[in-house]
Amino acid sequence: MAVTHADLTPSRRRTDLGSKFGTTLMVVCVLCGLSSFIFCLTAESMKSEVTWVQMALGQGRKVVCLYSGSGRAPFVCSLASLLLLAIAMGLEHGYLLTAITKTSDSNPGRPPLLVWMSYSSTAKSMKWQALLFFMSTWICFAVGEVILVIGIAVESGHLHGWARARTDCLVMRTGLFAAAGVFGLTAMFIVCALYLTALQAQKLYEIEESVRREIVEASNVYASQPHESVAVTMPQDSRSYEADWSMQTCHDHRKASISA
Repeated sequence: MAVTHADLTPSRRRTDLGSKFGTTLMVVCVLCGLSSFIFCLTAESMKSEVTWVQMALGQGRKVVCLYSGSGRAPFVCSLASLLLLAIAMGLEHGYLLTAITKTSDSNPGRPPLLVWMSYSSTAKSMKWQALLFFMSTWICFAVGEVILVIGIAVESGHLHGWARARTDCLVMRTGLFAAAGVFGLTAMFIVCALYLTALQAQKLYEIEESVRREIVEASNVYASQPHESVAVTMPQDSRSYEADWSMQTCHDHRKASISA
């Protein structure tokens, strides 16, 4: 059976960047972000509304509020959206942290992303780009989660006894659930951009390592070869010209001595 180049190339592990597992995980996390966004839109469309009415109490009248529903549906949707975002963020950043810090088979004992410590302009640009993506991801995720937590607290306040009149009613403002979905979905897409940046950095590191290895091998081969001396042979025409010039010089000196 013939051995091909693909058989000699080491296969990527599940924790390596660019592996099938990593790509599948990114796709799953994006789908979780989309599902979270849909749940947020559902919670926005079904959130509780408040109606203020006047009720006669004895000799006077009192303004009270009534909820339009129990708030169970937006409560469940916002809770599901919060959990999906948290699971997706945990999986994505856990995978990226493992892939960045774990050594690879091609470079045992060395992390695969030492390019972050390089002083080249490309490495510096990628470093700042990754930092921007990382900070933006957590900011969007934190804002979306805070809005969802507030929505869960508001909707859970009238799960029971929602039909009775109250003097004080809390409701979510229009558009907050939708904004939480937008922030969560944006966080998922930014994490994918962070993953692609890390993958590009790894490829740059592999290229630099390959070039450095070729330079070292070429230097070792050149140093191991014996250095032979090179003999410089003067052309025949040059030697005959030099001999003729020497004879003519001697003849001129003799004529000068005879004349004297």
